[in-house]
Amino acid sequence: MDLDIDQSYRPGKERKPMSAPSRGPQEWSTIITETYAAGSKPPLTGGLMQRLHAAILDACIRVDSLAAFTHEDVAAINGVLDQFEVDLDAVSGPRLFAIDPASGAVEMAHRSEAGHPLRAFGGQ
Repeated sequence: MDLDIDQSYRPGKERKPMSAPSRGPQEWSTIITETYAAGSKPPLTGGLMQRLHAAILDACIRVDSLAAFTHEDVAAINGVLDQFEVDLDAVSGPRLFAIDPASGAVEMAHRSEAGHPLRAFGGQ
């Protein structure tokens, strides 16, 4: 599976709009994976992208309504990101902050160490 990473990512530009109003779990998992990968350090390899995509896809399949993500849905996806980082112990990235199903935009936010002690290396 090839995931096309948004090469135009710049820090602070963490929204990835899509135009299609109806998205399934596969498309949402691709959007979230690409947006996470764009802000992760160090960069993810293709194999790690596929692994993360599969885990996020599983979480998206469990969402009751992809047209209205709840706080619990966002927390479940962030749990997948947490576990991914814990398993690797070598990567750190942003967390899902908001999803706009109408526009297909996801907003990611970088965590501070307060309350979120996960870090790949060095850190704050």
